[in-house]
Amino acid sequence: MEIKEIKYDKINIEGLPLQIIKRDILQRQEIVLAWQGIECVENKIIDFLNHFDIPLFRCENTIQFLFPITALKILAAKSKILWPDDEKLALSIDAIIKSHCIIWKAGRFTFDITDKPLVYGILNVTPDSFYDGGQYYAPEDMKKHIANMVDSGADIIEVGGQTTKPGGYVEVKPEDEIMRTIPAIKFIHDKYPNIAIAIDTYKLPVMQAAIEAGVDIINDVRAFDSYQKRALMAKSNVGLVTMHSSREHEYDNLSDEMIKFFKDNLKTLIDAGIDLNRIILDQGIGYAKVADGYQDYTMMRNLDQLNKFNRPIMVAISRKGFGKKLFNLNKEDRLPVTLIAESAMFLRGGRVIRAHDIAETYQLVNMLDIINQSYWFR
Repeated sequence: MEIKEIKYDKINIEGLPLQIIKRDILQRQEIVLAWQGIECVENKIIDFLNHFDIPLFRCENTIQFLFPITALKILAAKSKILWPDDEKLALSIDAIIKSHCIIWKAGRFTFDITDKPLVYGILNVTPDSFYDGGQYYAPEDMKKHIANMVDSGADIIEVGGQTTKPGGYVEVKPEDEIMRTIPAIKFIHDKYPNIAIAIDTYKLPVMQAAIEAGVDIINDVRAFDSYQKRALMAKSNVGLVTMHSSREHEYDNLSDEMIKFFKDNLKTLIDAGIDLNRIILDQGIGYAKVADGYQDYTMMRNLDQLNKFNRPIMVAISRKGFGKKLFNLNKEDRLPVTLIAESAMFLRGGRVIRAHDIAETYQLVNMLDIINQSYWFR
């Protein structure tokens, strides 16, 4: 027996009132599979697949079924128990799993995003960031907060030395931003070698200094918009967070324009010699022309449009202004609404959650992953 993925867009099913199923699999995080060679064990296979609560269709000498990508490893493990000697079946499932793995290479680390979501912690060593500006500016406060982030479950800690908050900000000189951020990067690198380190910056000199200090990831809100930045990235092995921003644009169709932006941006980065597996995407919520407007909510809803790029997608909405706009919440009171919105985006494919509140975000991603991968087998 073996399982194959069906790549076409329409499935004809004989004998049913609904003759055609239209599929948008990449957006829904499901794929269509066909289990072939079922003659002697059809009922056993159907009984097995019914544990996954999925629609099944008998088609000639196959069983076709919609299957969630997040459950492929469970399918592999359970099928090996039931058919331990069927090497062809095991190899076919393993090949499908491999074809849908989303890998992020980031400096010293290689993350399998399909296997494990990431908690991407925010550490602002600034006096004026919108939420926690000034709280971790002093070295001892910074070090205590880093320890708490690690203990709470952060996979990545991002150091920020300048705010880019809506409504305007004061640009910091590169040398001042370096002075703020590099001590934190070096401290994390030396004290917590199992934690990936990111920096949030759009300035070339700061990027250069951070790479020399051992940073693993660079997050650029300007999407690596210069030849010099791209050349620097090509010579390094750091991961890249490339962000879509529409502060300067009016869109007729937001989804189409966002897709076009990332298509062009990824091509530019790849043409510069940067491995696609090093890049993840950020929609840029909070960077719309109208801050905290309905464009941001549309991006929360249409995040799954980006799954077609087969890259990790960042959810970066922690305590942002939509909580104030919709519910008149002060920044200190926006954690519940943040977690709700993050959950909706996580379920659409956003598996890198950039957050201020590490313990709560760790619980969110792991609870949702447990639910998504829980199937009852006796």
